[in-house]
Amino acid sequence: MMTDDQLYQSYLAGDAPAGDELMLRNSDALTAYLAGFLEHAQDAEDLMLDCFTVILVDKPRIGEGHFRSYLFKVARNKANRLWRMRYRRSEFSLDEGLIESMDDGLPPDEELWKKERGAILRSCINRIAPQYREALWLIYDMEMSYAQAAEVMSCGTKRIEDLLRNGKKRLRAELEKEGISNADI
Repeated sequence: MMTDDQLYQSYLAGDAPAGDELMLRNSDALTAYLAGFLEHAQDAEDLMLDCFTVILVDKPRIGEGHFRSYLFKVARNKANRLWRMRYRRSEFSLDEGLIESMDDGLPPDEELWKKERGAILRSCINRIAPQYREALWLIYDMEMSYAQAAEVMSCGTKRIEDLLRNGKKRLRAELEKEGISNADI
């Protein structure tokens, strides 16, 4: 299987289906990321398409290993621009739909507890600072490297480390307020 960077290079070389594959691979994650900034799912979908338009039509030079972080940086900039135009703010938050509890065939009482913990986690995550939420989401949900997350957030890897350390500390404190300890997570 080709990486995103290899697909992009193939697209630049004239392989149009490689661009389609890039969109298929990244559209859901990018839409979810944009939904963290925007109030309306339709806005997130529209911006997702705009981001791919920027990359697939303009064909910018993207360094090896940086396709995904470049894509998310374009998305972040577009979301911030839209917020400034519409709402005069730029804040990342997690919607209830982004952290879903999956039915793993658990007994009903365990499934109910799992869903309740998910709701508490969403609530606690949304109480910590937006930059902590975004850093945690990029690293743990999007599985980006520190360098990629730093590129998306326009900061250094040391700043990402600090955001993650402080974000986990704040999240842990919020979870403890709700009666959830490290052993329960």
